[in-house]
Amino acid sequence: MDEMQANLERLSELERRLSVTLPVSDIASEVESRLMRLTRTVKMQGFRPGKVPLKVVARQYGPQVRQEVLGDAMQKSFGDAVREQNLRVAGYPRFEPKPLTEQSAEFQYIAVFEVYPEVSVGDLSQAAINRPVFEVGEAELDKTIEIMRKQRVVFDPVERPAQSGDRVTIDFRGTLDGAEYPGSSAKGHVVVLGENRMLPDFEAQVIGLKSGESRSFDLRFPDDYHGKEVAGKTAQFEVTVAEVAAPRLPAVDADFARALGVETGDIATMRAEVRLNLEREVKARLKNRVKDQVMQALLDSTRVEAPKVLVQLEIQRMEAAARQDLAQRGVKMKEGAALPVDMFEAPAQRRVNLGLILAELVKMHGLYAKPEQVRALVEEQAQSYERPEEVIRWFYGAPERLRDIESVVMEENVVARVLSIAKVQDQAVNFDELMGNK
Repeated sequence: MDEMQANLERLSELERRLSVTLPVSDIASEVESRLMRLTRTVKMQGFRPGKVPLKVVARQYGPQVRQEVLGDAMQKSFGDAVREQNLRVAGYPRFEPKPLTEQSAEFQYIAVFEVYPEVSVGDLSQAAINRPVFEVGEAELDKTIEIMRKQRVVFDPVERPAQSGDRVTIDFRGTLDGAEYPGSSAKGHVVVLGENRMLPDFEAQVIGLKSGESRSFDLRFPDDYHGKEVAGKTAQFEVTVAEVAAPRLPAVDADFARALGVETGDIATMRAEVRLNLEREVKARLKNRVKDQVMQALLDSTRVEAPKVLVQLEIQRMEAAARQDLAQRGVKMKEGAALPVDMFEAPAQRRVNLGLILAELVKMHGLYAKPEQVRALVEEQAQSYERPEEVIRWFYGAPERLRDIESVVMEENVVARVLSIAKVQDQAVNFDELMGNK
């Protein structure tokens, strides 16, 4: 296909149209060559293997082989043309072949595609970054252990009236104008009072009741209640308490330490391990806060026109991930149902823009992940597992497992680069706010 002719048109900032002409003689020669190869291997009734006449093979397989040759010719010639033009194609081209007739001397097609933009990173010297700082002390360690105790709470049945924090088992029935509605009744429903799993006004009516006691009351649903059939309306409820159970936190003793994985049951060892894990978590949260600010500074300082095809591909990836997440949570979607595209558009655009900016920074300043950096991060992540050495071997057992680690390292290199340029000010943060504790 040495006589290929290609003409490139600029349709917009990023969109291009490539018109290509190929000699039909080359197409025909390749079709005949492939059909000849088929005669040696194809099996057809009435013929011995390798003895099927070319005309018979052509009649049976000619159209299919011709389509395959045309497809391969478009792919190869397109690749040759974009390399010759030194173009960086984003996503996949849209091929539009022109119909061929027996009289055609040329095969023509059009390929419409987008190219990657030229990214010019803006001035980061004026970007303001508040770098959060925090040191884990004994108070934070004690608070974390207290949270771990609450996570292992047990409930003991009691005969006193229910109060906030108790776990109650209840039967209830609700009606609107004397008629039940979906979700209005339940038996053996278990709820911990004060966790706001039910409406506060409903829980308030349960508080003060003992096991076996009942109460009837009116309850007005909020105007913005998720159940539209009852939002803003007043229902009549009857609730009966089957059991009241009071919370009991485990003691911080040897059994508690063993439950956390300290086989010896030593409290000092347990505290040391909890501190180590807490410091690791605090470090990660602090790094993420800085990273978020750096990424926003990059977006604010750099104008990027992202290829539409890349944004669309990212939307598809995000939608697939959202569907998988819903499935894992037990949420079933109707077959053929689609998630609203607009919920993914803005975050997809942001991700693509950031990816283009980060790629440019990495290329400009050689911020690629170095082997020793990758190793250090793998070892750091492995420390949170019981057998770190096995985790390290697993990562290095297949190169593709290191790709996510390499991406994280490159992002950290970009963050370090930006921090060396921007206006950075250390800022103390509150522990509960940092950890998301209520």
